[in-house]
Amino acid sequence: MTTKGEGVIRNIAEEPWQQFPGHFGSALSKALVHPDTTGSKQLDYRISTYQPMAYVERHVHKRQEQVYHVLDGEGLMEIGDERHVVRKHDVIFLPPGTWHSIQNSGLGDLTFIVVTTPLTDE
Repeated sequence: MTTKGEGVIRNIAEEPWQQFPGHFGSALSKALVHPDTTGSKQLDYRISTYQPMAYVERHVHKRQEQVYHVLDGEGLMEIGDERHVVRKHDVIFLPPGTWHSIQNSGLGDLTFIVVTTPLTDE
């Protein structure tokens, strides 16, 4: 990690892959901008790669907003009671109170960015 002033420059290879709670079947993420990795105060920025059949369980955030940006592959995004096929270049915005889940229903890896703010849901 390289810092300049109060900013932080990181290379994606510096952060290990991890499987966060509620994620299953090789649903792996790298917490690239997070209080533990950069000291961020308002933002959680992750890159995730889900192997076929991997998923995050259906859940809801009380006050957090999320943006998913699909970089490669395809999967199913559940928003409320609807399921949507998502693929490369799709951007999904989820306001607080929206039940959601994402799963890799494709043949190859599903890779996407997830941005969450604020950091906690309390």
